[in-house]
Amino acid sequence: MGRTTTGGFTKTGDWLDWYDGPTRPSFKLPPGAIGAHCHVFGPGEKFPYAPERKYTPCDASKEQLFALRDHLGFTRNVIVQGTCHSVDNRALMDACLASNGRARGIATVRRTVTNEELQALHKAGVRGVRFNFVKRLVDFMPKEDLREIAARVAKLGWHVVIYFEAEDLPELWDFFTSLPTTIVVDHMGRPDVSKSVDGPEFALFLKFMRDYKNVWSKVTCPERTSKTGPRALNGEEVAYTDVIPFARRLVEEFPDRVLWGTDWPHPNLKSHMPDDGLLVDWIPHIAPTEELQYKLLVENPMRLYWPESGQD
Repeated sequence: MGRTTTGGFTKTGDWLDWYDGPTRPSFKLPPGAIGAHCHVFGPGEKFPYAPERKYTPCDASKEQLFALRDHLGFTRNVIVQGTCHSVDNRALMDACLASNGRARGIATVRRTVTNEELQALHKAGVRGVRFNFVKRLVDFMPKEDLREIAARVAKLGWHVVIYFEAEDLPELWDFFTSLPTTIVVDHMGRPDVSKSVDGPEFALFLKFMRDYKNVWSKVTCPERTSKTGPRALNGEEVAYTDVIPFARRLVEEFPDRVLWGTDWPHPNLKSHMPDDGLLVDWIPHIAPTEELQYKLLVENPMRLYWPESGQD
């Protein structure tokens, strides 16, 4: 039985609903682990989807997100505004406020956002804004608008999350490197993992992180970038084997600037829907030591989102 979309909305025709009944991970997360990338959608009857959206998801409520958080063994979440809600951040704020301080948010705003609106977002738990450059998901805002937004949120101590595809990094380089905040890259800049981890495309991303110490990366979403998919290969028992070298390179070279999250409920996947428990079991393959796991899952996200150990 498929997931529902309420409020008179109809799910996008080829929409894949999230995996029902995820396994309990074998990997034991360190105490205080934080899932630093996930979403809430709707419910549409309470938080309508934006007229300008490029897709309509199934509802994915805060209660369902928090139940998954507890099932997997995480303590906290960072919730990222979905493009289906555009700049209406009410569902995001509602989830953060309902978390009892256990969730932070990444919002989407326009240049016209007022200082009062930014303060309300901050009070709810928002600590950053997302700039999306994936053409199939959004219509771009002018770069001058984005620069102004970045300058304003920098005064609040927020950061900027950027979502782009690897082939677009050269074109966006000058803009990204002009931003005055910490920058967090979604999903490793979506590398083409059919190419060599030592090849020129990923080398440019590594240079981006080496040259600009304000750049962080989420080593997330192997289910989006994998060519081999969730099946094990070559005697390996872990899924998404082809993505491991890319994520592990980032974790080992930049251990203090990496984050991880499930990306639940995995919007716009077309090939398959991952088991979130198996995604957690992927972590020790990219962060093979307890020290790296602690940095990835506790120390780094705490420093970025709860810099005073949860006390504002």
